[in-house]
Amino acid sequence: MSLDLRVLPDPEALAEVAADWLRGAIDARRAERTPVSLALSGGTTPWAMVAHLRDVVPWGEVEVFQVDERVVPVTSELRNWRHLEAGLGGSGARLVPMPVDDADLEAGAHRYAEALPERLDVVHLGLGADGHCASLVPDDPVLAVADRAVALTAHPYQGHRRMTLTYPTLNAARRVLWLVSGKDKREALARLLEGDRSIPAGRVAAESQVVFCDAAARGD
Repeated sequence: MSLDLRVLPDPEALAEVAADWLRGAIDARRAERTPVSLALSGGTTPWAMVAHLRDVVPWGEVEVFQVDERVVPVTSELRNWRHLEAGLGGSGARLVPMPVDDADLEAGAHRYAEALPERLDVVHLGLGADGHCASLVPDDPVLAVADRAVALTAHPYQGHRRMTLTYPTLNAARRVLWLVSGKDKREALARLLEGDRSIPAGRVAAESQVVFCDAAARGD
């Protein structure tokens, strides 16, 4: 496994070039099967990319899953789902929300796992300055989950527990698309590219991974 690194000059170019790559990946899978399965992380990086794709992808042939979600009310501005709905609501895509409103969160995680395909076609991941990806966060027992496709963090992270896809799910993905932007990600990106397994992101082992970053994150 190796990481295909592509450095862009700024966040705008990053979003545009990554969108072109994702469109190609979706089209390639559409030629083989439908629906195409795409999982999007939260954070700030994916939405400019998605905006470039809103009117050029046949979203009716795509299922969009969440990589992770905070356990917060649906009305909360912190809910990743709000961004997903804003970006792709009404596009025709089948949007599949993580059931973080369930009274029994463990049962909700199990149900979400059952809704996932055997292998996701494309998974988008961001990178935290602390090296986390999805909601696989440092020092949480969720990092050791190997027998479930979806799990919950044991402890609050930045104030909230999270529901997240686990390493087995990420590692089985046909393609992983990393988007990394900003100088605060420079150290974490360097460690990711070195394959540093001491950070959560360094343990993602999907066979095909491409990293799009801007010059600030790379240190160029």
